[in-house]
Amino acid sequence: MPKRRKAVAVSRAEARLYLEKAEQFLEEGRSALERSRHDAAMLNAIHAAISGSDAVTTALSGRRSADPDHQRAVDLLEEVASGSGEINARVRQMRTLLAKKNLVEYESRRAKAKEAAESVERAGRFVEWAKEIVQRARV
Repeated sequence: MPKRRKAVAVSRAEARLYLEKAEQFLEEGRSALERSRHDAAMLNAIHAAISGSDAVTTALSGRRSADPDHQRAVDLLEEVASGSGEINARVRQMRTLLAKKNLVEYESRRAKAKEAAESVERAGRFVEWAKEIVQRARV
């Protein structure tokens, strides 16, 4: 049985607001990484990707995920993609980031420097891509 997604209709113009949030989270992730605050760097990177995904789905479809399970945001991104190879590659990138979220946020294990750096780098590529999509959508 397919998972039900909570998605809400939003103005496509709000895509820029979600993109700004993504850029803020990314900036904080990079700053935390420079100060060897690996848990904070990783979580900010993950939230940057989530907000970037919201920016893309808002720009392309006027919808964003409102589900507390962030995997549903990725599902919505995949749905909006309609088989686009470009977006499907980003879906895989985001799933990789989200796989680390519970480890660093809810378990006692600390993020390692390498995985924090990789997460910030991956989120940076994702947010840059989201920026391009929002610009192309002209919202």
